[in-house]
Amino acid sequence: MSTLAVVEEILRETAVPMSVREIVERAGQRLPSKSKTPDTVVARDLSMDIKRKGETSLFVRTSPGRYTLRTLAGAVLANEGAAMLRSAAPAPLTALPQRKPAAAAPSAPRTRESDVQGGGFAG
Repeated sequence: MSTLAVVEEILRETAVPMSVREIVERAGQRLPSKSKTPDTVVARDLSMDIKRKGETSLFVRTSPGRYTLRTLAGAVLANEGAAMLRSAAPAPLTALPQRKPAAAAPSAPRTRESDVQGGGFAG
């Protein structure tokens, strides 16, 4: 069984977006790779599949490092959006206080060439 087939099974079982680390922990020994860094293998395979297949990929990135199945993505994103709307309390509208105009900065004294002495390098 390929890495992506295992990832597909896991994402189908959970039906929620998961990080690569969560996918690897859940997959355990089912992953076909014997790599010392299975997280890297899964992340690479998911990214390459999404890049190569685009809209036809089974997978979709919901946020940096989190993936789900494309068939579940619409429902998941809609549920997350609705939850965020319910939890966000509307901010009260208040008038901003008027700010005082900034005081003019004192101008630097002007110098003329005749006022400058020396002009050479100090040695």
